[in-house]
Amino acid sequence: MPVSSLVAGDIMSSPVFAVSPQDTLAHARNLMVRHKISRVLVMDAGTLTGILTKKDIGYRQQRGAAWRRRPADQITVAEYATPHPVCVAPGTLAKAVAGIFMEKNIGGVPVVDHGTVTGIVTKSDLMKSALVTGLEGTVQDVMEDAETVNRWHSLAHVVALMKERDKKLVVTNNDGSVAGIITETNLAFHDEDRRRSGGILYEEPGKRHEHTGAGSAPDAPGNIPVTAGDMMTSPAITIAPVSTLQLAIGLMHSEQVNNLVVVEHNTLVGILKRDDIIKEVAK
Repeated sequence: MPVSSLVAGDIMSSPVFAVSPQDTLAHARNLMVRHKISRVLVMDAGTLTGILTKKDIGYRQQRGAAWRRRPADQITVAEYATPHPVCVAPGTLAKAVAGIFMEKNIGGVPVVDHGTVTGIVTKSDLMKSALVTGLEGTVQDVMEDAETVNRWHSLAHVVALMKERDKKLVVTNNDGSVAGIITETNLAFHDEDRRRSGGILYEEPGKRHEHTGAGSAPDAPGNIPVTAGDMMTSPAITIAPVSTLQLAIGLMHSEQVNNLVVVEHNTLVGILKRDDIIKEVAK
């Protein structure tokens, strides 16, 4: 079959993982972690009513003051889910699905056949398809400038910047070297294993005495605000700008990441995101 003839039904994942509007956010989040997925469909009495993604959780969970946030087991899926998701038919061209992802700024579409959900196509599904594995060119052909934060920037600053720019953030050390990367996944799950009191991370004796950066709050006795360094994924997976796209795609698959930090001679020069590759498919 010619690559241009691939349709949603050829590349979709099935069966889909679903939750009800009344399920807790904790249940939905655990489902994502257990099955290594980035979204779940919201089904009410067999009817598709919404979709819940890591991005929904990451941004909406950080609304308002940290001490006012409720635990995930006290929040319902309905409060965070996006209603009326964009859907496609099984016969929709895969290239057209890539275009929908870019136009709507979404990462997955349920596949609906005569009112019945038969699967889902995500960016991950596209990345495994022949539309992507056949791409030519180099990293520097499609990479973009990297948005950066210092490892000591506060959580509030990180969230505000990610929402404003709609970008992943490369975290740097004070000397400018790459320390890690922050994505929506980090926002959604960074606090799962932290000991907290009222949303503040308590400092362990002898740990982390330095704290600077725009958007940070003054330290209170005995505690310290969460910073970019606390929530980042480290080390970031790096690649050279002259590397082929095929090498980059293979590295994303093997390392199970969606973003590569582009470094030349130990200097940050950009970032290659999964979206940059899907844009090439959508052209």
